[in-house]
Amino acid sequence: FLVSETVTRMNQGARLDDIVHEVQLDPSILEKPYLQPIYDEPEFVVRNIWRMYGGWYDGNPAHLKPAPEAELARELTQLAGGSLPLAERAHSLAETNPRLACHLVEFAVQADPDNKDLHEIRVQVYQARRGLESSLMAKGIYGSAANESREKLAE
Repeated sequence: FLVSETVTRMNQGARLDDIVHEVQLDPSILEKPYLQPIYDEPEFVVRNIWRMYGGWYDGNPAHLKPAPEAELARELTQLAGGSLPLAERAHSLAETNPRLACHLVEFAVQADPDNKDLHEIRVQVYQARRGLESSLMAKGIYGSAANESREKLAE
């Protein structure tokens, strides 16, 4: 199912981002003990299918030759009125829109990497996100991000 749905959308010209958010398994399938997303999860499989058949380009022209992430982060935080308001917005979204919250807190920290207030918020956002996840891969990555900021706070 994941291969068929992903490849069909690829052939229709969809971008990776769209496919990742559109292709969903019936939740009853994931309830089966041998298909529960313990280590990996369907979203990650969809990304691997894309890489297998479509390569590294995700369909977003801005990603072809992107600006450095820190440069993009600085520009977006300036547009948002500063890194702290952006991080505070991330914190306010952590429960209702954790995906967006992670983007915003990352932009804030990338724009001002030595700001401990931002790292405090980053810990909270990623710990909250970690608690929402079922796969070990996602839990580990979000926990690692929180730990990076904890280390920054201890400096």
